Amino acid sequence: MIKNSLVSAIIVVKNGERYLQNAIESILNQTYSNYEIIVIDGSSTDNTPKIAQSYPQIRYFLQNNHGIANAYNQGIEVAKGELIAFLSHDDTWTPDKLETQVIYMSEHPEIEYTVAKVNFFLEPGHSPPSGFRTELLEGEHIGKIMETLVVRKTLFEKIGKLNPEFTVAEDVDWFARANDAQIPMAVMPKVLLNKRVHDTNLSLNSQQNTQNLLKLIRNSIQRKRQLS
Repeated sequence: MIKNSLVSAIIVVKNGERYLQNAIESILNQTYSNYEIIVIDGSSTDNTPKIAQSYPQIRYFLQNNHGIANAYNQGIEVAKGELIAFLSHDDTWTPDKLETQVIYMSEHPEIEYTVAKVNFFLEPGHSPPSGFRTELLEGEHIGKIMETLVVRKTLFEKIGKLNPEFTVAEDVDWFARANDAQIPMAVMPKVLLNKRVHDTNLSLNSQQNTQNLLKLIRNSIQRKRQLS
């Protein structure tokens, strides 16, 4: 694998006009230049389509199903890159995000995916979502989440895409499957994602995520039994 591999950067969005431009610009400002941007729009009724389609670099698609997992999967299916990355419409990457992870994966071909550290910050005028661990707003944290992920597209063929049964925590389920399959991975020891915290961010609502915890544990136990 060469260091100039094409990266498909996937943004999943619905009614994200307030933050979408900042997310897109953080991709366009990357020090790594060989990427495509894919926007999967869940039938937004605000200016999201206009904003996304104002950038000639963006491949824009209306979502053909429901739920965030299906939106991610649609982006994966249309992606042209050897490597795939994800960004929420209300978050931003640091300028060296793709360069850091792509170079590492080029130098370590055995590594199937990488994640990185995250800086959580509270959006002015907003309260943290119900159940959010406010201690995350202090310091840097390793984030096994979609927005830090850079993954070889072939890995989705090995362990599957995102599971639409999970309305939240679909990323937790995917990382659990990768872990149970003992997929080689690495953590970049630096902050590569700025994650916005606000009271409309469902993915940060730990009470909702907890509802899926028993299902995740049960599925993981079944996978380990099959491997043993």
